[in-house]
Amino acid sequence: MTAIDPRAFRDTVGHYAAGITIIASVHCDEPVGFTCQSFYSVSLDPPLVSFSVKHDSTSYPRIRETGRFAVNVLARPQQELSSQFSRSGADKWAGVRWSRTPKRNPAIDDCLVWLDCTIEDEHPAGDHLIVIGRVEGAGPPERGGGEPLLYFRGGYR
Repeated sequence: MTAIDPRAFRDTVGHYAAGITIIASVHCDEPVGFTCQSFYSVSLDPPLVSFSVKHDSTSYPRIRETGRFAVNVLARPQQELSSQFSRSGADKWAGVRWSRTPKRNPAIDDCLVWLDCTIEDEHPAGDHLIVIGRVEGAGPPERGGGEPLLYFRGGYR
């Protein structure tokens, strides 16, 4: 069996358009978060969602400690925000307007919607961790309106 080249694999799966989210929580009274395109709905009953995060993430361990997170679904004009939250070592929250969800997670202003979640389970998978969250609340679709920010073939759309 021949192993697939990692770059070829990335280029191939890049042909699948993915929505862009920011996974966020508040740890020790400070907001924490990261850009995530590997997010999807898992179950309606109970309401479950999932995202994947690299094992070496510096943000996710702090989110794990809180036991909860918000999924902020970004709108098309929020490309710069997506890039800001994908950088390591920078103040990701500089200039970001947000409020708290009922679970006290960050809901970023002008996102399309947000989901308020608690961590249900985790599963190691290669160089990532698959996180399952139970949805306990959601922001209304009319919150931001507009179209989603997508990532396709290595670029924003």
